[in-house]
Amino acid sequence: MKCSYHPIPVVFSHAKGSCIWDPEGHKYLDFLSAYSAVNQGHCHPKVMRALVEQAERLTLSSRAFYNDKFPVLAERLTSLFGYEMVLPMNTGAEGVETALKLARKWGYEKKNIPKDEAIIVSCCGCFHGRTLAVISMSCDNDATRGFGPLLPGHLKVDFGDANALEKIFKEKGDRIAGFLFEPIQGEAGVIIPPDGYLKAVRDLCSKHNVLMIADEIQTGVARTGKLLACEWEDIRPDVVILGKALGAGVIPVSAVLADKDVMLCIKPGEHGSTFGGNPLASAVAIASLDVIREEGLTERAGQMGQEFRQQLMKVQQKFSGIIKEVRGRGLLNAVELNNKALFPASAYDICLQLKDRGILAKPTHDTIIRLAPPLCISSDELQTASKALSDVLELDLPKLQKQKPETDHSPVYHVCDRCGRNTNTSSDSDI
Repeated sequence: MKCSYHPIPVVFSHAKGSCIWDPEGHKYLDFLSAYSAVNQGHCHPKVMRALVEQAERLTLSSRAFYNDKFPVLAERLTSLFGYEMVLPMNTGAEGVETALKLARKWGYEKKNIPKDEAIIVSCCGCFHGRTLAVISMSCDNDATRGFGPLLPGHLKVDFGDANALEKIFKEKGDRIAGFLFEPIQGEAGVIIPPDGYLKAVRDLCSKHNVLMIADEIQTGVARTGKLLACEWEDIRPDVVILGKALGAGVIPVSAVLADKDVMLCIKPGEHGSTFGGNPLASAVAIASLDVIREEGLTERAGQMGQEFRQQLMKVQQKFSGIIKEVRGRGLLNAVELNNKALFPASAYDICLQLKDRGILAKPTHDTIIRLAPPLCISSDELQTASKALSDVLELDLPKLQKQKPETDHSPVYHVCDRCGRNTNTSSDSDI
């Protein structure tokens, strides 16, 4: 099989809850959740029933007509998240594209930005998808090289640096339509901003009349122990992008939430999608949100996440020279390894050993392992994963370091085409 990814060598055959089985019947615990797309657990029975029942009635109406499922979803989304309107799409990347178009249109119509001069500010290390507009914001050379010319109208700022954002707003604020950010940077390695950063961003965006656009595709729908990760600082963005877990891993569903003053800048015919808001996806999304509420998965993510980090920190104490940091919110967590102590092995090698011990995780960059299981994960399963990591570091890593030629995985660095910084190359992305 040829593809543009570097997958862990395991074949999924069937799945249930937090568990995966390969064709030979070997069982694994899923600690990636399809990049947080299966927060509810694999093949949740309520979601699957909604899928089958709707598939037997109606799957698609297109946007040329109405259907009876999307209005129910729209009401659910707007009331649950507290926004006046929602625009449905399919993938997360489409949701980001929608938000970018919306911000530009708002900038011209409401902020009176001169024609074709609207600017979107985003963060270094961001990951918002792989479409052309999105990679025009990327700091990843692998994502950008060979795909130019990139779209103009983008500025970068360091994630978590409110002072740098204020400086950009003061210098170019009259032409800035929106600030797009992840409340927690996922692909960058589960990077959590300093306390107070989101509130500072909210204040700056309000002061300079800039749309605050939160990409909650990975962090939203209960993953971090809040329904939205922005709720950790009790702030309300102007635009919220949802995806991944909105479809419970069953069908792609994304949505952009905003109030009328913003959303109605896009007129009929100016943006849309044949499949956006289709009845099948709407039925699945309704059931997905029901599961989150009925099973208390938001609260569960917070409780289980705290328990899991305590376990991981005990492993860190045991291997303090190898584990540099344990961090996360809810059940979106990462273990960052010390490159020198790990060499010549990598986080990918650790994930291979975890797989052999029944735990499926995936690295981002050469030294970071993301650990984000379905929110239905049990305490015993979390303990199993923590013990597996401890065993890998104690028993498997020394063997790896002796067997692996040092030339196989020497640290790789590159200079970012955009900012000129030396950064570790990433091995994989989620879209």
